[in-house]
Amino acid sequence: MEETSTSVEEMGDMKHRSTAAALVAALMASAVMTGCSSTPTQQSAGESVDDGVVTAKVKAALVADPMTKAHQINVETFKGTVQLSGFVASRGDIDTAVATAQHVKGVKVVKNDMRLK
Repeated sequence: MEETSTSVEEMGDMKHRSTAAALVAALMASAVMTGCSSTPTQQSAGESVDDGVVTAKVKAALVADPMTKAHQINVETFKGTVQLSGFVASRGDIDTAVATAQHVKGVKVVKNDMRLK
């Protein structure tokens, strides 16, 4: 049986490597988290997917509504804010489209950019 011994110098070196590895891991985790976060003008991947779902739900609700039928109404969503644009026949169509969009789960704000034909 051989006895192994670790010198004080070797122990210090192992501690230094362990600290350096922990620092590198922390920096990598920080970079990953930064890549997944959003800014005021840019969405995270999760937000983008959520907005896609909201857009699809609003479009489906507009198509299902007998008054709007989503004719020439474009829907865009950014961070829960839905923008409706396009051309409609009457002020009533605009009001109905806005009200329909507001009732969709996930919609925070509806911006109306629709125009009368």
